[in-house]
Formats: sequence, structure tokens, C-alpha cells
Amino acid sequence: MTFFQSKRLSTTLPFLVFAAVLMLSVYISGAGPQAPAAGAPQAPGAPQAAPGAPARGAGGAPAARGGGRGGTPLGDGPFDIGEGDNRLHVTVITKGLDHPWGMAFLPNGDMLVTERAGRLRVVRKGVLDPTPIDGLPKILVKSLGGLLDIALHPNFAQNRLVYLAYSKPGDNEPTSSALAVYRAKWDGGEALTEGKDIFIAEPHFGARGLAGRGCCGEGPADGNSYGSRIAFDKAGFLFITSGDRNIGELAQNPLTDIGKVLRIKDDGTIPSDNPFAGKIGYLPEIYSLGHRNPLGLTVDPNTGEIWSTEFGPRGGDELNRIQAGKNYGWMDVTNGTHYDGTLGRLGKNNVAGFEDPVDFWVPTCAGPCSFNPGNVAVYYGDKFPTWKGSLLVGSMGSWEGDTNFIMRVVLDDKGKLARQTKIMTGLGQRVRDVRIGLDGYVYVLTDVATPNGAMLRLEPGK
Repeated sequence: MTFFQSKRLSTTLPFLVFAAVLMLSVYISGAGPQAPAAGAPQAPGAPQAAPGAPARGAGGAPAARGGGRGGTPLGDGPFDIGEGDNRLHVTVITKGLDHPWGMAFLPNGDMLVTERAGRLRVVRKGVLDPTPIDGLPKILVKSLGGLLDIALHPNFAQNRLVYLAYSKPGDNEPTSSALAVYRAKWDGGEALTEGKDIFIAEPHFGARGLAGRGCCGEGPADGNSYGSRIAFDKAGFLFITSGDRNIGELAQNPLTDIGKVLRIKDDGTIPSDNPFAGKIGYLPEIYSLGHRNPLGLTVDPNTGEIWSTEFGPRGGDELNRIQAGKNYGWMDVTNGTHYDGTLGRLGKNNVAGFEDPVDFWVPTCAGPCSFNPGNVAVYYGDKFPTWKGSLLVGSMGSWEGDTNFIMRVVLDDKGKLARQTKIMTGLGQRVRDVRIGLDGYVYVLTDVATPNGAMLRLEPGK
């Protein structure tokens, strides 16, 4: 038995009684990985938007409004949009992706991309390889479950280690599932090798999760809010965001990984300096708790600060600075409105014992609309000098009249919100992932099904 296994066993035995009473697993139907999607890159040359023209969708269609769930069909580009410092020249690197979730930049400039449908793709010299990389684990593909985020080991050039977050079917698949992290080697060829799970979130559970979901109408009873972003810090520790699986009460339960940010070593063992390591009644991998569905995570390459975005209910979407041992409130403290119309039991902000978000977004339109944050990145490149230190947060929804964009968040010298500006408006593309490339440009994944799921590159506008 490894240290990791024995440590988890000693801290989770009390949970077995809790789980025996509350656990109710039912059937989840899931499809396995699908056939490869065609992935030829799209040639540039589509008409560009005229300076000062009304916001239009890609290919000249009016930009989408409302919830932004489907997005607008994407033309071939390139597109010139925005004004002033936020003027952008947008190049379509590739389409043909199916709900792409995460990307990682290889030392040679190529990119690995995950598709939620259960495929790992590679973009070589700007061209999407039509053949997915083999050697992945068995994946439960359903709703927001599937192959999710990706991260390279800090020493990838030497050890070739790749880390993948995914929804793992249970031993009696498909009756239960869990967020898991898979580690494997990739030499640049057609398959991963030496793959194994180094982390599996506790507990597994089925489509309706735990019995007794009595409070507030937390969301669909499908258990598919996995979270799933992963990122390494400067010290080589791996951070994992784990969603609340639509059972908000578990986010405050320290004997589960549900609704938490977790911290492990690169081999899956637990750092001895984790805030709850050795504390009775807590899982030692917990770094922070009280999260709903954190779908964004990054480590500031200059300051080392950890940033995460997460969905709130009916608004109250958040940008959080993650700190060791802190509680971020869900589901007792929220700026959103629960689905049964009630507010957070303890209030919104400035509640003793809970951390407030650095920024949050509530609906400002009638009907079903919400910011719906994607991933977050911190910009220090040289291509956009006025952006240095800004946080770039993708949006997959609507806020103040615009749908599907990137929010550029600027902080003051005390780390508080100074201002925020919407950029990349008018394309109508749900922004699932935002990353800063090795070349200083900004790269975006749009969360749309084949053939319009795309990777975009943002350059200063012409």
C-alpha cells in the first residue's frame, strides 16, 4: 500500500458510514470515444469586418445574443474586431474540433488539444492531425463528462509526462463516475504509454448522486459538474479543481473531494505541507473548499498566485484567488440565486470565515442569461503591452448585452478589481479555454461541436 493510499484510507473511514446512508447510485448511460473528426485547417481569406461596423458574428452573421449556448457558426477568417488597445486580429488555426476543452503548448511550438468526446489531438505546425492519439483510459462521455483538461509536467522536455483530467467510469461502469487524473508518457508518436491514474476523486457516485438533495435546487441531478482544470505551480505541485457534482452540500464536507481545489505531487502522493494534511476529519489533498463548479485554473507565472473561475447558480459566477485552507462559501455564501429562488443561507459577501471573489458577474438581462466563465490566463507577453498583468477570462454566456467573449480583468496595486473590459466580442464563440502561447499571442478554444469547434489565435489588430 502506498503512502497516498494509506493516508486516504485513514482519513476516509468515517466517510464510509456517511456514504452508506446517503449513497444512491443509479444508471448513467455514456458513450465511448467517438470516431476521429476531420481536421483540415481552414484557409484564411474571409472578408474582414470593417472598422466601426456593428458587431457581427463570424462570416458576417449578426453576433448571437441571449444564453450563447450554441454560439454562431464560425467562418474561415481572419477577422478584425474591437477598438483601440483591444483591437484584435483573429486567425482561425483550425476547425474540425468537437467541444475542445484544454490545450498544452509543446516545446517545439506544436499543441496538444483535448476533445470532450474522448479524443486527444495534436496540432503540428498549425495543422490539425486527423488521427487522434491512442492510449487513453476508458472515459465516461456524457453531458459535461469526457476527456477534459491537459497539463504537461514542468520537466516535460526530459520526462515526456502528460497529465489528463477526465470523467472515470466506476468499477461497475457505467453506474458511477468520478473525476480522475491520468498520467502517461508521450514521445510525439501515435500513442501514450505507461499510463495510469494518479488521482481519483472521492466518492464515486451515479446519475442522481447522493440521496437527500433537499436544499435549494442545486442544478441538474446528473452529477456531471466535474470541474476538472489542472495546473502545475512553480514548485511542481499539481492543482486540480473538482466540481460539486450538483450536490452543493458536499462542497462544505471535508471528507469528500467534491467542490474543492486539490493539491498533489506529480506522482499522486500528498504534500506534507497541505493545509489539512494530518488533520482528523479532512482529506489531506484538500487545498481549499466551498467551490461549485470551477472550470478555470491558472498559476500566475510571475507571482505564483493561483486563480480559478467557477459557475454560480443563476449568476454569481466568480473569479477567485485561491489560498491554502480557505473556504469560498458554496453553497452557503453566493452572489447568485439558487434554482428554487432562494439566496445563500449565510448571505453574499463579507461573511466571516469565507473568502470573497475578486470579481463576480450576475445577470443583467431578462431571461436565462449568465456570464458562464471558461478558463482564465494571466498575460505577460510582449504582443499586447497594455495588457501586462491582466487576467483573461473566457465567457460562454452573456453579460451586459454581449454574448461569448473574453473579459480582460485589471487589478490595482492591492490585488483588488480596478476595471474590466470585454474583448473579442462579435464572434459569437463560446470561449472554453484561454492560454498564453510561447510566442506571446493569446490562444482560444471554442466550445462547439464538430465541425465548428476551433482553435483561434489573437494578435494585435491591424
